Amino acid sequence: MTAYTEAEGQTLRTAVFGAMVLVSTADPGSVDEESQAGIRATTLLSDDLRAVIAAAPPSLPAGSPSDVEAGVLAALRSAVQIITAHEPRDVPIFRAAVTEMCRSVAGADGEVAVAEKEMVSRVVEALA
Repeated sequence: MTAYTEAEGQTLRTAVFGAMVLVSTADPGSVDEESQAGIRATTLLSDDLRAVIAAAPPSLPAGSPSDVEAGVLAALRSAVQIITAHEPRDVPIFRAAVTEMCRSVAGADGEVAVAEKEMVSRVVEALA
């Protein structure tokens, strides 16, 4: 198992859960369905990353919605760098898993709103 520091783990948690929150709040929908869809999609992560994500509660950046978005997108970019430094082969898995989580959250209520689609695009761009 790859050892991530607590700070790295917090960044990874902020990235994963924050991405789901950004998509979920982009267009009001069924929070319950969206949460369940996102949680189910975390199974796509590698065992190491799933363990890090589950190790502690996530925290989101504080401030206005645009502050939260900027902080989460920065955490996503940092998460890719952190994973690259520890386990480069996990990077494509992480990118695919977070993308699928966001798409699952966006489509949880049976339709994807324009605002959700745009947010998923911003998340995917931050992961690039």
